[in-house]
Amino acid sequence: MPLVDTNWIEKNLYKVKIIDCSWHMPQTERNGFDEYKNNHIENAIFFDLDKNSKKDIDLPHMLTDAKSWENIVSNMGIKNDEQIVIYDNSDVISSCRCWYNFIYFGHNSELVHVLDGGLKKWIEEDRATTSDIIKIIPSNYKVHEKKELVKDINQINKNVLENKFNVVDARSLERFKGRVPEPRKGLRSGSIKNSFCLPFSELINQDRTFIDREKIREKFKSTGYEVGRNIVFTCGSGVTASVLALAYSLIDNKYMPTIYDGSWSEYGKN
Repeated sequence: MPLVDTNWIEKNLYKVKIIDCSWHMPQTERNGFDEYKNNHIENAIFFDLDKNSKKDIDLPHMLTDAKSWENIVSNMGIKNDEQIVIYDNSDVISSCRCWYNFIYFGHNSELVHVLDGGLKKWIEEDRATTSDIIKIIPSNYKVHEKKELVKDINQINKNVLENKFNVVDARSLERFKGRVPEPRKGLRSGSIKNSFCLPFSELINQDRTFIDREKIREKFKSTGYEVGRNIVFTCGSGVTASVLALAYSLIDNKYMPTIYDGSWSEYGKN
């Protein structure tokens, strides 16, 4: 059950750990933490996607190391056996990335959920929000890293020749085909050879909920890749790839999200 709806979370508000993972593209000039301080779901803890990613690297949002993740989650007061609901106030993209991070570092996937529709839907339904920030009691979180859920550039290049898994890109078709410049400076336009394109925006309704499962299945089939093969997701910086990973898990409950972490921010340099 990767997705939960607003009714579910309202009923379970005091039974789960709630994470606000609001993050915005730089050009929006919005600050997720400032928004959180002003308005969030009760008991929500803020997760900073930029600060909680790998340091001392020129690639955005890369997975941090295991020890750092233990410290991050322990300081959020989350325990290994707790249910987690993640939401955001953007386009349900950063919450999916946070969902992937928890699963990668070994949290039981059945205990990690994303709020379908995010904070926008919650507010539109006149559900209660607050500016109160809860006091956190640190925990002693332990990581069980699942390194098989991430691919690096060497594995991606090797796969171009061996074709052992499909690579599906969450960027827009215009970016995938190299028709427009990349928003990040220093990157060439284009895509990974033999990869497929499924823009993440095609899986999200106007109210920021995911489209229904049958439509998701049709969208994946429409890309032209062989459904059922091993699949790896990529995008610009590893964030919207996680949207595809969550969507795919809705139609294949045995799938564990697997992402090329460097994505085009890395591959577009070479």
